[in-house]
Amino acid sequence: MGRIRRFERGVRRLAAVGGLLLAGCVGHGPEPSTAEREPHSAGHPYEVEIAGVAATDDVRRAMDLIVSMEEQLLADLIELTEIPAPPFGEEARAIRFASMLREAGLDDVTIDEVGNVIGRRAGKTGARVIALSAHLDTVFPIETDVTVRVEGNRYHAPGIGDNTRGLVVLLAVLRALQEVGIETDADVLFIGNVGEEGLGDLRGVRHLFRDGAPPIDTLIAIDGGGANRIVYGGVGSIRYRVTLRGSGGHSWGAFGCANPHHALGNAVSRFVGRAWPITSSGDKSTFSIGRIGGGTSINSIPFESWMEVDMRSGSPAKLDALDLAFRESVSEAVRAESAVAESGCDQLDADMRRVGTRPASQGNAESPVVQRAMAAMQTFGMEPELQISSTDANIPLSLGIPAVTLSRGGISKDVHAPTEYWENVDGEIAIHIALLTLLAEAQISE
Repeated sequence: MGRIRRFERGVRRLAAVGGLLLAGCVGHGPEPSTAEREPHSAGHPYEVEIAGVAATDDVRRAMDLIVSMEEQLLADLIELTEIPAPPFGEEARAIRFASMLREAGLDDVTIDEVGNVIGRRAGKTGARVIALSAHLDTVFPIETDVTVRVEGNRYHAPGIGDNTRGLVVLLAVLRALQEVGIETDADVLFIGNVGEEGLGDLRGVRHLFRDGAPPIDTLIAIDGGGANRIVYGGVGSIRYRVTLRGSGGHSWGAFGCANPHHALGNAVSRFVGRAWPITSSGDKSTFSIGRIGGGTSINSIPFESWMEVDMRSGSPAKLDALDLAFRESVSEAVRAESAVAESGCDQLDADMRRVGTRPASQGNAESPVVQRAMAAMQTFGMEPELQISSTDANIPLSLGIPAVTLSRGGISKDVHAPTEYWENVDGEIAIHIALLTLLAEAQISE
């Protein structure tokens, strides 16, 4: 009952603001620029625009339908969650998601060369293309038990929130548009993309925005966070896998030969010493030695040692500084260990391989799609929280293409852990926000 009352309050507020609707279209002129900006005041152009969209009979019906289809959406959530979809292993889930888009009424549904599911809903003119996307993949390996366990309003399973629920948001928006028959001026793409997680390195969205690809004018991605969260900028990342190799040998008999573990530890120490001053002030930046391995036994000099490293920042300059500090630290540590090795032993060989690069982007809080998302949230009495993060929006934002990441709704806990669960609390509100933002961006056709 609480969710229903909240929905009704939102509708009443929409109706009140809708009475202020101005004639004509909202312009794309500049707004005050700051991520900590004040909420829109009543009568603000973008809030008036959103209120006007929401006040139409068809959109009201669509919002009501979203509330009424909750049981079906929960069934979809369980079905899709129980189809494993690790990075580079999304095919089975992609096939089922494509069939769901067709069942919802789309005729033009394809799976592209890298595995992205793309459903096109043609607009009246098709002069612009707006994409609504959610990533298909989860962080969990193929052998993970993804059976959903339901406890009241909580749905437990690895990957059920991140980002299977995002796919369900897309299905809800599409079904509402189809059942009511709402037309848009722009073409709308409903996309389940691959490779957002881990070493997937945003490969699905990279392919969508590659040179020569069919144009997408705006991307609205659905991913994590509270319903009032707007990701408007991209946290960039650089990831390395470093492997150091030597001759190895017995810990007593071969003592004096270069030890890859010793060099690796030296490299970590040097890097941490250099990285802390970079991250201790200014734009938030991070570094982490995430995984380390190698060696055969306690009484052996390892022939191989490896580590995987993650560095992040919203500032391209800081990210470059961390990258340089890391590469210099590894090179110096290898030289230092090789310099003390006895003759007759193999020199250390270093394979420093970059395994991930996500571009950083400061984003633009003045972008119309950001402003529209803020206005949509405010119609439900929410104060928007503008953040930067690492999402599929990184790629278009780095290319100067408008993009935003909105919430999948509900409450997600223990994300990326085997104990992950999603709780259905006000789950429909995020879907309403996505619907209103999409319709304002794609422009309802009269």
